[in-house]
Amino acid sequence: MTEYHNPVLLHDTVNGLAIKEDGVYVDVTFGGGGHSKEILKRLGENGKLYAFDQDEDALKNIIDDKRFTLIHENFRYIKRFLRFHGIKEVDGVLADFGVSSHQFDVAARGFSTRFEADLDMRMNQNSQVSAYHVVNEYDEDQLRQVLAQYGELRAAPAMARQIVEHRKNEVIITSEQLKGVLKKFLSPKHENKILAQIYQAIRIEVNQEIEALKEFLQQTPEILKPNGRLSLISYHSLEDRLVKRFIRNGLFEGEPERDVFGNFEVPLKKVGGLIIPTKEEIKINNRARSAKLRIAEKLKVKS
Repeated sequence: MTEYHNPVLLHDTVNGLAIKEDGVYVDVTFGGGGHSKEILKRLGENGKLYAFDQDEDALKNIIDDKRFTLIHENFRYIKRFLRFHGIKEVDGVLADFGVSSHQFDVAARGFSTRFEADLDMRMNQNSQVSAYHVVNEYDEDQLRQVLAQYGELRAAPAMARQIVEHRKNEVIITSEQLKGVLKKFLSPKHENKILAQIYQAIRIEVNQEIEALKEFLQQTPEILKPNGRLSLISYHSLEDRLVKRFIRNGLFEGEPERDVFGNFEVPLKKVGGLIIPTKEEIKINNRARSAKLRIAEKLKVKS
């Protein structure tokens, strides 16, 4: 068993699925299995739970339950692998995006600003592209784009220039080296915040997180049964914005086409409002501090 922390917004997220005892559900971010275990508690003997996780470490947490199947893949392939298992439609999908507490806490994975480690940040340890490749092989324009778009860093152009200049004399191998290269941008007052933004930007690029999220969301209306539920936790504004827009418009940008009366159809409707953790939960689990939960339901097709 690999040690994972308490799942974020556990009961709110699982409650959001409105679980039916004989339903079929998917937890696309299995991790330590906390959300999955809670779903299984609420399923009857004919219920079924499929889970996805691309991280090798998560496989050590597999649940011994005949109703449970763990699929070792990225959730961007949800439809393909559910079909492989003979499942066309499900009653609900849960996702807890971002990096797990376990991934942050294992120094060698390179996700955390707290530890010195080789530049890695791969959620799928078999992936060819790591943080090392992004930092050492991307050109200045690519680096600027990554830091600006995914880290929302104002100093992205100057940071990219600094990295490229430094690389001419020395390869950047570790997190401490990267910190040293960008030292002049890390004011003592905001050092941790800026470092977190830099790490977030590189991590999102390494794992293609935004592309994976978009691909996943676009498949959900097709795999959900009518009145099926989505229960989705995001941790930063880039993810939450995409989730919010997709639930509202069925699109990530722009507005849906309207008919002559100004009406438009979308596949999902939001259920309730935005849910955030209580102060008590944040005290117990610091990772919860930036969590935002949105719940949606697939609309019935009008006859």
